[in-house]
Amino acid sequence: MADSTDMTRVTTGLVPEPLDPALEAQLAEIIDSHRAMPGALIPVLHEAQELYGYLPMPVLERISAGLKVPMTEVYGVVTFYSRFSLQPKGKYRIQVCMGTACYVKGAEALLDRLREVLHIDPGQMTTDRLFSLDQCRCIGACGLAPALIVNTEVHAKMETTQMDSLIAELRAKEGR
Repeated sequence: MADSTDMTRVTTGLVPEPLDPALEAQLAEIIDSHRAMPGALIPVLHEAQELYGYLPMPVLERISAGLKVPMTEVYGVVTFYSRFSLQPKGKYRIQVCMGTACYVKGAEALLDRLREVLHIDPGQMTTDRLFSLDQCRCIGACGLAPALIVNTEVHAKMETTQMDSLIAELRAKEGR
């Protein structure tokens, strides 16, 4: 019979990793502060992701147990909402809008250029953990197409020629 680690690997493709004890204490506080609230799951997931930068499987298990919500429901919520991530993300999370307006106005070319500059594909993170690259559906900025988001900042009417300078600017902020 497979243990829970084997089952997690089979069902999600993710291998659980140990949690940092200092962060684990903060996670317990987050769960405790929301436990009595109806609909606490999404706020707890949001705060946990802010704490860890993503939602590793052991965090989901602790949230499930702490809120007494079935793991299937926790996992279902995390995989339904695109703002939650089961994978680590870079300090700068770049999301290229692939909605209809952005796509028609060149979003695919932006994504291709970012792949070249960062040497990663969507869903991946650079080895220095500085950048992650994702595609997303409509961000509601159709009049600004093509657009992308860096963390929470929308960059409008982007052109492929701007991708190198955008990345260089973000690297410069980090002294790289």
